[in-house]
Amino acid sequence: MRVALFTSCAADLAAPGPALAAVRVLEAAGATVHTPAAQTCCGQVALNSGHPGPAAQLMRCWVRVFEEYDAVVGVSGSCTATVRHQFPRVLEGRWRRRAEEVAGRTSEFTQFLALHGTQLELALSGDVTWHDSCHMLRSLKEKASPRDVLGTVRGLRLHEAVDNEVCCGFGGTFALKYPEVSCAMADSKLADAAATGATHVISSDSTCLLQLAGRARRQGGSLRTLHVAELLAAALPGGPRTLEEAVA
Repeated sequence: MRVALFTSCAADLAAPGPALAAVRVLEAAGATVHTPAAQTCCGQVALNSGHPGPAAQLMRCWVRVFEEYDAVVGVSGSCTATVRHQFPRVLEGRWRRRAEEVAGRTSEFTQFLALHGTQLELALSGDVTWHDSCHMLRSLKEKASPRDVLGTVRGLRLHEAVDNEVCCGFGGTFALKYPEVSCAMADSKLADAAATGATHVISSDSTCLLQLAGRARRQGGSLRTLHVAELLAAALPGGPRTLEEAVA
């Protein structure tokens, strides 16, 4: 299977680790992974900010780049949700048809692994809690796949937090427009996560993790964040035995 990795803007601007880790895991699952150099933003930020014209331009570019591949895997739940649900809504005519075809072959990282990564042998000891990002949960309607995938990692203990479906406060441009509310939401999220006894918050969205990591540093707490792709890459054979060793 020729798989194209959709890295999202976060990989270019702030968090390349999840994309690099995803390549390792997907290759271990038997996929031939391509990372198209011509890929761009999916247009989510422009669309959320009320600029459908520029968003549509980015969407058309994205379709041209990715439509040649057998499958497209995104390391961002929110960006994947944009491709799946917003592309067919915003684009028109032949572009809508092309977008619908490629969107049907596009999945979030853990969604893909839940179907095609069942043969992976994964082991890593540690205590984690999962953060359900808003777009992943509400737009993609996906809650089971990440938990199913984490459940295949021997030694890993998943602790569910109270109100684990509540937003972390990032919300794309929301965090820039309403910083006080955004920070208060992140602090509440971190308190719920810490109460589980987990050492790390795991998610499929780097931007959510950047939000939580920034607030955790400001608070001076010990709770840390990690993208699910980085956790699974560390759990591959020959890697560290514990989560603490993996992030040391």
